[in-house]
Amino acid sequence: MRQGFFTVTENRPLTDGVFRMKLRGDVSAVARPGQFVNVRLEGRFLRRPISVCDLNGDQLTLIYKVVGDGTRQMSELLLGARLDLLTGLGNGYDLSPAEQRPLLIGGGVGVPPLYWLARELVADGRTVTAVLGFNRAAEVFYAEEFSALGVRVILTTADGSRGVKGFVTDAMMDLDYTYYYACGPEPMLKAVYRAAKGSGQLSFEERMGCGFGACMGCSCRTITGSKRICREGPVLRKEEILWAD
Repeated sequence: MRQGFFTVTENRPLTDGVFRMKLRGDVSAVARPGQFVNVRLEGRFLRRPISVCDLNGDQLTLIYKVVGDGTRQMSELLLGARLDLLTGLGNGYDLSPAEQRPLLIGGGVGVPPLYWLARELVADGRTVTAVLGFNRAAEVFYAEEFSALGVRVILTTADGSRGVKGFVTDAMMDLDYTYYYACGPEPMLKAVYRAAKGSGQLSFEERMGCGFGACMGCSCRTITGSKRICREGPVLRKEEILWAD
């Protein structure tokens, strides 16, 4: 983990309520896809954890959804603004088990961390398929960016206004893949866990206090005992997950 100040070089909406922010600063602690940063906002007691969408040189890309006062404050930041970030948080995805045909499964704002992962997998010669799920066509973002990497993209929308009508599990049933990576809300992850063939890694979203393992506020049960989503997660292997129910 490293604390540093970053300069906002882009902060614009991708859809109604979803923004992309680009920041320049010391990225030396950011090691691999699936990690997150913790953003300090003026006047806010708790930092906001945001997954890293991409890393290029000294530039971080974050994609976030406006869901409360804190993220609304983020959306109003102007170019040149300075932000205090904790970087290099979380364990990230392990690319080594992917084999030749990995499947990426993302829902809503669970899509962004899969972009950097896809770029790394493609660069390593893997044939990547991504199933990206949204509620409606107006909420779809980054499908073209995934395609530009050479990824086969399958879109799903709950209302059928774009792509496959239904959920990500409806699109993945007949796909041939060697391993999977998922990120999204817990109901989606649970459905993917039950529907997926073989092994995979799932990245969990959780409310966090400190974001680096000190407060124990985001602990979850696994087959090897309690783990902190912010420290030992947010990525867990399928085989270690114990669902609450």
